[in-house]
Amino acid sequence: MKKFLKIALWSLLGIVVVLVGLLAGFMYKIKNGFPVSYETEAPNLTIPVDQTSVLLFSKASGFRHGESIEAGKKVFAQLAIKNNWFLYDTEDGGVFNREQLAQFDVVIFNNSTGRVLNDEQQQNLENYVNNGGSLIGIHGAGDNSHHWDWYTDNLMGATFSHHPLNPQLQETTMMLEAGADSLLAAGLAHEFTHTDEWYVFFDNPRKKGFSILYTIDGDKILPSGNMLWMTDKDFGMGKDHPVAWHKQIGNGRTFYTSMGHDATAWQQEVFVKMLANAVER
Repeated sequence: MKKFLKIALWSLLGIVVVLVGLLAGFMYKIKNGFPVSYETEAPNLTIPVDQTSVLLFSKASGFRHGESIEAGKKVFAQLAIKNNWFLYDTEDGGVFNREQLAQFDVVIFNNSTGRVLNDEQQQNLENYVNNGGSLIGIHGAGDNSHHWDWYTDNLMGATFSHHPLNPQLQETTMMLEAGADSLLAAGLAHEFTHTDEWYVFFDNPRKKGFSILYTIDGDKILPSGNMLWMTDKDFGMGKDHPVAWHKQIGNGRTFYTSMGHDATAWQQEVFVKMLANAVER
């Protein structure tokens, strides 16, 4: 009996160690992304000059929002047909070379997480925006796994802290900012309800000179991200909680929305219209 009990206890300990290891690995991946190879070969690509050209980039080395990424690809393909855009859908970073990147009107980070570009490719994207290009980020593109100061400062203007966990997805009211950019706001509802994973940032991008498109009332969600050993995430952004914003960066511009955690967001007409406006602005 004692031998059996000893075997059972050691087995249980082994299971606990494995589970803790898996959880630690998962948390590391979310925060830092796992190391990936960087594609450097330029694709064989002809980019037309008479259409709005859109680079849809969905590579993820951190947490992969798989369902949302695939739903986003389908929606952008439909938008490209509807609006006569040229759409290049890829997860290969080789296109982030200076010559090809300059031919795109818009680059979209479609829930792209982790470090997905090498130093030269990051610099190419920075130059692209400063020289007049447009960068759009969706949901996971704004988490803290990128470790790229220029990107954080110029796309989000705020550092990601956490997202709610209990419950993770919450329904609340989206409110269009009074005096919002007329091109971005064209055809958008002044208020609508939406369910999503509401990112909490340490800073309000409004304070960093970003213009806000949509907000939620942060006092009407449960913002706590506390779990296990993390006990310092029991806070939100307060009543003024932006969820879509933009800024002029050099001669270019950026647009970010924290919406888009799962595939249901892409069934929301206002969400899709907002992104279409951001592309065409």
